[in-house]
Amino acid sequence: MANAVHRIGVFTSGGDAPGMNAVIRSVVRTSIHMGIECVGIRRGYNGLVHGDFIPLDFDSVSGLSRRGGTMLYSARSTDFKTEEGQEKAVATCKLLGLDGVVGIGGDGTFRGLLELSRRGIAVVGVPGTIDNDIACSTYTIGFDTACNTALESIDKLRDTMQSHERCSVVEVMGRHAGHLALYVGVACGATCVLVPERELDFERDVIEPIRKSRLGGRTHFMVIVAEGVGSAYDVAKKITEATALDTRVTVLGHVQRGGAPTARDRVAATYMGYEAVRLLAEGKTNRVVCVQGDTYVDYDINEALEMKKGLDEQTYTVMRALTGVE
Repeated sequence: MANAVHRIGVFTSGGDAPGMNAVIRSVVRTSIHMGIECVGIRRGYNGLVHGDFIPLDFDSVSGLSRRGGTMLYSARSTDFKTEEGQEKAVATCKLLGLDGVVGIGGDGTFRGLLELSRRGIAVVGVPGTIDNDIACSTYTIGFDTACNTALESIDKLRDTMQSHERCSVVEVMGRHAGHLALYVGVACGATCVLVPERELDFERDVIEPIRKSRLGGRTHFMVIVAEGVGSAYDVAKKITEATALDTRVTVLGHVQRGGAPTARDRVAATYMGYEAVRLLAEGKTNRVVCVQGDTYVDYDINEALEMKKGLDEQTYTVMRALTGVE
């Protein structure tokens, strides 16, 4: 069967995530395998608006899977949010002869793809964000690497906390979601974990677990705070006032976005890149490639954007049980 597309573009948008380069490699190599040309659009939607592109071939993506960040760069584009900017982006696609576009990113990326689709461009989205907050997919590229990066830092931090009998408050990323904080908190055996999805009772959720831990013989305490909860410094101040503990704050910040992607992120990225090209080759458009359990599926972008994603209830229950919260 002949391919529905002959030349496609690929770009990354929004916050970078480990594994994005692996998606790019997969898209390019799969395209070549299927007899499709591939063009890289640099700096996300800004590149589409202003015609910033680079031809991609087999050799140009060699060894890319193990590299963090994104070789195509990423940027926010205020121009693309306007009607004029969107028309310029479509004009770029027509000028370059792009039959389809693969966009790698989060909800904002998918909303942009939806606008291109409405203007006649075949599009497929791939979820890449360390926040793991894409509702249509149980897993997003970059999440596992970010968790491991945060965990490595926290393990090292725990060594110095033990030496000084301190309470450490660690703020992790996640935007408005607590998936990263919850997963890392369970993995590191945190005293408590604060996430934006749950209403906070400070005495019950923070102070009481610290007291129970102290009564159990512990002399150091680890509190994980998702950035969506608020300032980790405010949390630390309340802990000190209530317990008189020497409390220190560590904000991990953008270090969580960096580093070579884990095996899980590389494999997921490779599968998703392949699926994205396959969908375009079959003439499909306005789709998002997703993971549901161990299966790779795809949803209509409109449907995907309407979905809501909550915390993993089982993981949350386990965390509460192990920290002594009723």
